Amino acid sequence: MPDPATHSVARVLLDTPLPQLDHLFDYRIPDGLRGVVVPGIRVRVPLRRAGRIADGYVVETAEASDVPGELVEIEAVVSEQRVLTPEVYALARAVADRAAGSASDVLRLAIPRRQVRVEKAWRNGRRPEEPEGPPPVVELADYGDALPAEPGSRLAVEAIPGLVEVGGGWIGAWALTLARLAVHELGQGRSAVLVLPDYRDQDQVQLALASLPGAGPVLRLDARQSGPERYLGFLSALEERPSIVVGNRSAVYAPVHRLGLLAVWNDGDSLLGEQLAPYVHARDAALVRQEQSGCTLVLLGHARSAAAERLVELGWLTAIAPRRLRPPHVILTPDDPGSPRIPQAAWRAASEAVLQGPVLLQVARPGNAALDALRAGTPMAADAGRTAYDLGRAFPGVRVLISDGERPLERVDAQPALVIATRGAEPIADGGYRAVLLLDGQRMLMRESARVAEDCLRWWSAAASLAAPGAPVHLVGVGGPLGRAVATWRQSDFLAHEVAERRELRFPPAVRVATLTGPSRVLEPVLAEAEAAGATVVSSEPADGLVRTVVRFDYAHGAAVAGVLRTGILRAASGRRPQSVADRASSGRDRRPPPTLRVRMDDPDAL
Repeated sequence: MPDPATHSVARVLLDTPLPQLDHLFDYRIPDGLRGVVVPGIRVRVPLRRAGRIADGYVVETAEASDVPGELVEIEAVVSEQRVLTPEVYALARAVADRAAGSASDVLRLAIPRRQVRVEKAWRNGRRPEEPEGPPPVVELADYGDALPAEPGSRLAVEAIPGLVEVGGGWIGAWALTLARLAVHELGQGRSAVLVLPDYRDQDQVQLALASLPGAGPVLRLDARQSGPERYLGFLSALEERPSIVVGNRSAVYAPVHRLGLLAVWNDGDSLLGEQLAPYVHARDAALVRQEQSGCTLVLLGHARSAAAERLVELGWLTAIAPRRLRPPHVILTPDDPGSPRIPQAAWRAASEAVLQGPVLLQVARPGNAALDALRAGTPMAADAGRTAYDLGRAFPGVRVLISDGERPLERVDAQPALVIATRGAEPIADGGYRAVLLLDGQRMLMRESARVAEDCLRWWSAAASLAAPGAPVHLVGVGGPLGRAVATWRQSDFLAHEVAERRELRFPPAVRVATLTGPSRVLEPVLAEAEAAGATVVSSEPADGLVRTVVRFDYAHGAAVAGVLRTGILRAASGRRPQSVADRASSGRDRRPPPTLRVRMDDPDAL
């Protein structure tokens, strides 16, 4: 094999948002940088046509180039630290192609901004020592022989409801399951990446890991970290030793050594959907990475997503459930429109339970009048406000705590309290809640979304799992198959029915969708090409002076449709498009910037 030090050509991916530059460029390596310019490092290169300098990553080096003519030299080496691994580049390229996006946009999520001082200190610092002794023995008795799984398995695992106490406090039983799986991989000399929706989930997993022997080193990659903290965690993940990474959605790209386990908790949570182009959901990136690396994939949750249920039905994921399930005691409580907001049976349960400890009341959304009334300490005439006021009057000696998206509580103690929380902001109570009231069920179901039932199933299951063993959980005003799924703790039955209905309607996840937004003259040729590739236009409507069009297509046509849409983006960005005679006549006078085309594949709000 030729010595890389003799290579004279570097193939560079530019760090740029311009879609037309999303490919590898060949540059000549100056004699003085031979052996220094190696794959994975950051470099600075000139753009010949623009007369500017751009940053980029060296993807590979070669002895010669197929590009005709003389190559431009690399301007400078930004850092000799290899930050882009071949595995992460292949992942970024694959998920970008699937989403009709740019690999550089994905790498901007995967690789933190460089912190010079952190990098220098890390390169000169000592590395943690490898753990000594035999690998830890990890048991997950609740799952029998199904966990830990054979390497390369793809699993949809049903989480154990309830709480457990570890050295640092109370956590969800699911967090301990993830921690044990990760420690098992570490003991086998492989790394584990645990992807979790938010920092509260990450905190629980870290507490679980801290309670287990053989759990180090544990690295955190979290959007809440400062730039230096995140970059240090990223550099540590690059080390050639197995580690455990705990982080949010971008952690799915963590450049760990010998990836053995990639686990995603609660994959239906909207926080796992990336909000920056090309909008790749962490679950989808995880599916691609599993196929590329052959690692074990685990999607863990109390109620799996419809997307995961579809993969179970296809046989791509294997469903795993606990051997001895101890579900919460869920009671379906009818809601009479003329009755108080909290029905009598639920009110009685709360009244009795609050004498023993905390009681949880889950309400619909932030900005709820009940929360506003409690914050202000004043009664309100509205029903929601009256409920809050009545609670305060009914239990004058009991604390009333509020947790919502703006001011979330992470934990409450075991003393009597009424905890009013919006969905997703429920704190953990020491020992579990003595009663749980799931209010506003019908209001939650009125949200305009094709996924509303799936989301409600996940929200209610998560809140119910916070109850103490045997504590009553009242689901108010929800019956039918959805209510029964929660009451019997057979969420998968409802999701199977949901996926079947969506298949008949040709809604996701039975099919894929894409949203295109741009001027009609740009959209028309792209839509024609997309239809030829297998897509069907679902809707088209004005949006802020442009046109927003939704198309859908089968998974088998995904690569072809993504390629067509990507070509449309490039054509719009470069100003090239099929021109009429009038267009050609005015092209010399029109100096306006080229029209843009925005594409979002698998848009969760498309339908």
